[in-house]
Amino acid sequence: MNKRRLGSSDLYVSELGFGCMSLAPELGSENEKILKTALEQGINYFDTADLYGFGWNEEFVGKTLKSVRQDIILATKGGNEWNQSKDGWNWNPSKKHIKSAFKDSLKRLQTDYIDLYQLHGGTIDDPMDETIEAFEELVSEGHVRYYGISSIRPNTIKYYAEHSNIQSVMMQYSLLDRRPEELFSYLKEQNISVIARGPVAKGWLSEKVFDKNPEDHYLNHTGSDIQQKVEKAKHILHDKNITHAALQYVLSQPVVATATAGASSVEQLLENIKTFDRSALTKEEIATLNTLFPAEIYETHRA
Repeated sequence: MNKRRLGSSDLYVSELGFGCMSLAPELGSENEKILKTALEQGINYFDTADLYGFGWNEEFVGKTLKSVRQDIILATKGGNEWNQSKDGWNWNPSKKHIKSAFKDSLKRLQTDYIDLYQLHGGTIDDPMDETIEAFEELVSEGHVRYYGISSIRPNTIKYYAEHSNIQSVMMQYSLLDRRPEELFSYLKEQNISVIARGPVAKGWLSEKVFDKNPEDHYLNHTGSDIQQKVEKAKHILHDKNITHAALQYVLSQPVVATATAGASSVEQLLENIKTFDRSALTKEEIATLNTLFPAEIYETHRA
């Protein structure tokens, strides 16, 4: 699988990354099969977070990938903390919490360093300079190779881009959510990569779309509207289904380093990987998809 450079770092990530949030205890032995299949198929970027499964996710990923630690790029995220009843979480980007949470992540992941540590959110009202100081200290201490943020807010992204050494911004990005595109030229100029999460929009950009309730919504899109658009798209896609087209569309953007998709079965993962056996999207196909799924912009978090 082809790899792309993450920002100006020396990390080269597989074009398809694996979003570990899709792993869960109820999947049983399928979890290990999924991760091993991802490795066999050339995926080297694995993304988790301390929030997932109350830490179970990091523990499982760390245990399963420990034997190949030197061969993979391991990413995790911090900044949230569960409340005492564990029925919700609080946002805490303080230096004290970031550094404490990071130590806990290291233990769960059974490693002594993280390739990419990401702030799991963020707003313009945060003590951002303090947060940046925490990440810089983790780098200088040798525990973090590089850091980034996971945010969709333009004002927050621009502050970090101009006041820190972030290498990446993780953003929800797909044909159904093209709002991040307005920032792509800016991020490219800053030599900061995009890590695209949700590239198949929770299955709305897959053949599963026709099994979904047309009354449901994805962002501002109704289920019935998405189904109609996917049906139209199928008529212009040659050797690709909508999943392949959705992933290729995201990766057609040079600023995107990796499309990080989850999978709850080996079959689903292999279907995603088939994307790279298909011909690239043509200019005409991209133009048609742009028309079918028009871009919007963020209305808030701008000033």
